[in-house]
Amino acid sequence: MEADYRVHLANPAAMQQYSGLKYSDDHSDARWLAHLLRLGVLPEGYIYPKAARAVRDVLRKRAHVVRQHTANVLSVQNIMARNTGARFSVKRMQELTKEDLSTLLAEAYQVLAVTSSLVVLDCLRQQIKTLEKTIHKSLQHTPVYEQLLTVQGIGTILAQTIALGTGAISRFSTVGNSASYCRCVDSTKISNGKRKGTGKVKNGHPYLAWASMEAAQFALRFQPAAQRFYQRKLAQSRNNTVLARKAVAHKLARACYDIMRDLVPYEVTKAFG
Repeated sequence: MEADYRVHLANPAAMQQYSGLKYSDDHSDARWLAHLLRLGVLPEGYIYPKAARAVRDVLRKRAHVVRQHTANVLSVQNIMARNTGARFSVKRMQELTKEDLSTLLAEAYQVLAVTSSLVVLDCLRQQIKTLEKTIHKSLQHTPVYEQLLTVQGIGTILAQTIALGTGAISRFSTVGNSASYCRCVDSTKISNGKRKGTGKVKNGHPYLAWASMEAAQFALRFQPAAQRFYQRKLAQSRNNTVLARKAVAHKLARACYDIMRDLVPYEVTKAFG
């Protein structure tokens, strides 16, 4: 691309399997790709702009570190609950000293296990703060980013994750394609109106799927309309909380598509009726 070549990124997941090819090697693969391109049926992936890749990677690393932090928090809480019968909050765990642990836990090995996890948690918190400071310094206050902040429950991190993960909104011809890319649409195979199985449920963007579910979780805190919609879906799905929350995420994904396409602020009445 830097040398002004027109680059095509083939999408193997959407590509038809070889038909009638006797050999499968680099030469045969290249000839087959050229044949699909010449016919105009080569399924292509989106080539993300190079200038924004660095910030996107930092956002992904923050999400990875946050997951590690959560896993260590749950590990410490489980150890403390099994041995003390009490549930410790994250703030309470941060205040624990080695003397406190020696009093609460009977075995020295248990004290060592919790102490090592607390050291890791402190290191992870520092790294999360460092990454967030870097992200805030490099935030691009684009019109898309500013409009995403109008959604109640979407802050700076989620707005930047959605904006950078989506890229050019024009590459999605319909709102359904965008919601499917966020993994908010079921993947099913239907023949003659009957369900014949499921498709590839992991097709789409994993970080946009995470951002949509996080936005749904915060929307349930700050948006009464989203709470009412969630309760209706919860009753329809027989108290399936994951399915009801994903329905909220689907609504928000569709709303974000309209926001990024038209550069308009969020309207809760259009999202949840």
